Amino acid sequence: MKFVSTRGSAPPATLSQAIRHGAAPDGGLYMPERIPAPDWSRLDPDVPLAAFAAEFLKPWFAGDALESELPAICAEAFDFPVPLVAPDPAQPSLSALELFHGPTGAFKDFGARFLLACFDRIGDRSAPLHVLVATSGDTGGAVGCAAEGRSAVRATILFPRGRVSSFQEKQLTCWGEPVDALEVDGDFDDCQRLVKAAFNDRPLSDALRLTSANSINIGRLLPQAAYAAHAVLQSFTGSRIRPGVVAPSGNLGQGFSFLLARTMGAPVGPLLLATNANRTLRDWYENGRYEPRASVATLANAMDVGAPSNFERLVALPIRDRGLRVELVDDGAITRRIRADFEASGYIWCPHSACAAEAYARLSEAERADRPWLVAATAHPFKFADVIEPITGAPIAAPPALAAIEHRPTAKRAVPARLDALVEAIEGRVDA
Repeated sequence: MKFVSTRGSAPPATLSQAIRHGAAPDGGLYMPERIPAPDWSRLDPDVPLAAFAAEFLKPWFAGDALESELPAICAEAFDFPVPLVAPDPAQPSLSALELFHGPTGAFKDFGARFLLACFDRIGDRSAPLHVLVATSGDTGGAVGCAAEGRSAVRATILFPRGRVSSFQEKQLTCWGEPVDALEVDGDFDDCQRLVKAAFNDRPLSDALRLTSANSINIGRLLPQAAYAAHAVLQSFTGSRIRPGVVAPSGNLGQGFSFLLARTMGAPVGPLLLATNANRTLRDWYENGRYEPRASVATLANAMDVGAPSNFERLVALPIRDRGLRVELVDDGAITRRIRADFEASGYIWCPHSACAAEAYARLSEAERADRPWLVAATAHPFKFADVIEPITGAPIAAPPALAAIEHRPTAKRAVPARLDALVEAIEGRVDA
């Protein structure tokens, strides 16, 4: 299996090389020369996700240096539950795929733990890889947790000042060595721009042994495609009807992962992506033009992305494989959906999951009744208690993993949104 850049000017890479480098040398994103399909006769939706993922991802790793390590990587990464639950008995067609039972309470735990397990096997303790990650909320916490205590990789997390929740900031800044948190004077797009600029400076990238843990890294998307396939196959096995999927979408990694699973043969029915008020993807869906813009702040802050990186991967797929719809959900609709569903059933969505729940609610009655629907619930509501509790009027209890974070010490450093300032911060940390 070889991987090529979406921009077509980089030499082909192996999977390990694509994971190691994150972005391709020409600034594009790695995609396989062909989308592989697993042996579906060997895939059992009733086995734990770790065993399912090892079988599902086998063709991606065939012949690669990491091939023999894949079962261990999956076992290390997927050691927490991934339940499909009924959030409201009055809506029998609706299931919530709860992706927030990992150690940092968000779906990013899947990709971060899988990717860091790969890095630990690719890296060299005498010259560790350096993960540089931009985060609008959840990615950085998951990467920090997955990196803490490792010796063949270190991590620097960039997050936008004043644009993450109070708990998210705690979760971004509480990890010990070899993790460093930098608070950028800007928005998420500024953080992402800094990361891209560092990678595009090849001498700098090589000197610092940079690699990426954002969803620009193919190693982030593969485990997400695995849980997508596992969930829809569970639903399909019971009903024999391809379930529809509603997924929150910011940087487009989640949405693309469901597309990727479907392209590999998973029984994914209609795919509906829910964005917040950042309307780049919605406008593309409506008029066919992709026009990145500055991000705007919303209640669903981990989705505050005006230039979704994975759009390059979306349009790299054949047109027949790009079938999806996009729904835009603003803050008012997020608030109303959280309140309405809590009052109806007691179930609490985080603001991001509420975007997807609202998109589902906007489907016609016939569409909802036509098939099962899975809503990707991407983060535990406790992470956004300061937003949700005033809406519902009810306290949210912290799960044990998140409660433990409250007692950790924190550390962060402020940096301006300039590449030279980022490099100075990184080099000072490395030298220290």
